[in-house]
Amino acid sequence: MKAVIYEAFNQRPKLVSLPEPAPERHGVVLKVEATGVCRSDWHGWVGHDADIVLPHVPGHELAGVIVASGKDVTRWKAGDRVTVPFVGGCGHCPECHAGHQQVCHNQFQPGFTHWGSFAEFVSIHNADLNLVALPDAVEFATAASLGCRFVTSFRAVVDQGKVAAGQWVAVHGCGGVGLSAIMIASALGANVVAIDIAEDKLELARALGAAATVNARSTANVVEAVMEITGGGAHVSLDALGNPQTCFNSILNLRRRGKHVQVGLMLGDHSTPVVPMSRIVAHELEILGSHGMQAHRYDVMMPMILSGKLKPELLVGKTISLEESIDALISMDRFQGIGTTVITRF
Repeated sequence: MKAVIYEAFNQRPKLVSLPEPAPERHGVVLKVEATGVCRSDWHGWVGHDADIVLPHVPGHELAGVIVASGKDVTRWKAGDRVTVPFVGGCGHCPECHAGHQQVCHNQFQPGFTHWGSFAEFVSIHNADLNLVALPDAVEFATAASLGCRFVTSFRAVVDQGKVAAGQWVAVHGCGGVGLSAIMIASALGANVVAIDIAEDKLELARALGAAATVNARSTANVVEAVMEITGGGAHVSLDALGNPQTCFNSILNLRRRGKHVQVGLMLGDHSTPVVPMSRIVAHELEILGSHGMQAHRYDVMMPMILSGKLKPELLVGKTISLEESIDALISMDRFQGIGTTVITRF
């Protein structure tokens, strides 16, 4: 099969021919029809993820068709259209027993803990627990864009932030995660303030439902701007970028007893950011993380997509070939382009 692989961190990946994977007894092999290029893949390529063993095939946002399954798989068969969360559970630990596969003690992540989907075929573990059926009405490229950014945003807004109609929600960073959060919060009836440094991304944020926007490049004080727009601060604020400054601003722009949700990864030099702890204590602020979403929670999100209340297809910015993914991956830190980039040609 054709696949993209890198043999050292920060070294340009190569397009090569590799043996096709065989399914684990509890897993399946998918023919990859679409896979997203995500900033998390870039973090892995530069060496920020301890789970990666070299050489490595990246890719964790995927959708495809089952071509083979292990002997212990009971729920799936060849020909099924499926997608998968980027965090999968083992099914045996206390968190999995409680339904929290996204924080499984023995989690697997395609593209991190094992080879991923920048390839024609990919092996997925614990299929009965972790696969999600993909309705015919949802295109593969749209489904691939769900795998990390959209579902992570859905959990951050709905399950962690518990956003309600009429609340003010601030979203710092209008990449794939941030734009997804804006769409989801708006669909719930919240008033969203979108913050970014690029005017074209803010324009898309408005088109997706943002009630107000703040250009952080041209605004002297982002926190004061959000406070003024929201009449005293956001009820819920998300750092969708993963940067010490956006994290700090997201906490400071909250009203009393507000919730900050950290969605963007903070790795490497950014892994221990400074936070305004005196404000957190005095205003009884909540600080929450959000790490993917369980397969069983797709049952709540998917009907909203099928009814048109959520339109993740609007977030697909560009489709590319597997060969083109190499340049797309290594340039992810430059925040180029609008929306998500998805590999659809193998």
